Amino acid sequence: MNQNTWDIFGHDWAVEMLQQHVIHASLRHAYLLTGPAGVGRRTLALRLAQALNCQTPTAPGVPCRVCRTCKQIEAGQHPDLLVIRRFEDKKDIIIDQIREVSKFLSLKPYMAPYKIVLILNFEDANQNSQNALLKTLEEAPGFAVLLLTAENGEQLLPTIVSRCETMRLRPLRVQAVADFLVQHGVDSEKSVLLAHLSSGCPGYALRLSTDDKALAFRTEKLDDLRKLLAARRYERFHYAERISKDKDLFHQTLLVWLSYWRDLLLKTSGAQAALINIDRADEIESLTYDLDRSLARAVTEGLEKAIDRLDRNVNARLLAEVTLMDWPRIK
Repeated sequence: MNQNTWDIFGHDWAVEMLQQHVIHASLRHAYLLTGPAGVGRRTLALRLAQALNCQTPTAPGVPCRVCRTCKQIEAGQHPDLLVIRRFEDKKDIIIDQIREVSKFLSLKPYMAPYKIVLILNFEDANQNSQNALLKTLEEAPGFAVLLLTAENGEQLLPTIVSRCETMRLRPLRVQAVADFLVQHGVDSEKSVLLAHLSSGCPGYALRLSTDDKALAFRTEKLDDLRKLLAARRYERFHYAERISKDKDLFHQTLLVWLSYWRDLLLKTSGAQAALINIDRADEIESLTYDLDRSLARAVTEGLEKAIDRLDRNVNARLLAEVTLMDWPRIK
């Protein structure tokens, strides 16, 4: 089947498999769609919801995407679709949200054949919330389909994963994503850079193509990184105090820095894998003369731990100070 029938790029196997489930009425009661952010998990889930409930499908298992139902599902506003995500002011998907799922599915569909529950980034659910969903997964009514997205199943309770059909969406080849961006009007040079920065995730790359602020933020933080490597201790302490005041910006900064140090680790290891920050290839190459693999690995692992600890609400300023003090000083 043609991937364009669902307008999803690069995951033909997943589209065909789900279409077959729709056509032959062999739906699973729950699907777990895993993969990195921007790889297409949410889009695939919405296309399945549209395929199940479209009023005027163009072919079996192919939603028209223009009827009222399809448009409402696309916007996440259909009465038989419930979308759950972590509230911005909460650190987890809370148990009250999971209870809302049970209440939603206790009533028959309002106007469509199926009631769809889409839970985005289910790794944000704490253990109590995940446990609360188990009963719903075990006793879901025949008209219900639950769609969970997560970066990987290892972050979830095994009892959750075992009750779902897991579909692992993997990043695409960098050149394929670059070609995809060119087809969407992005110039070829920028397309190659964004394909690398997105690590082969077409949705993320497409968002970056129109987000000049995100690209400017990346440039600023990579420039800061180079300055910090040459900075004295008091300068690093001052920077740590400043950056830790906004937790979200601090988190985004750590992610940018992690991509750079992973590139350094690749270079110091002599690996042939493509860099993420290809526009910084020359300076990364020059830094390898001052770093060895063990040091690059230590800093990379330190940044990974820092991101995890920040998500667990540790003291942000102390975390920033410890992180920067562990970096080598390179004049």
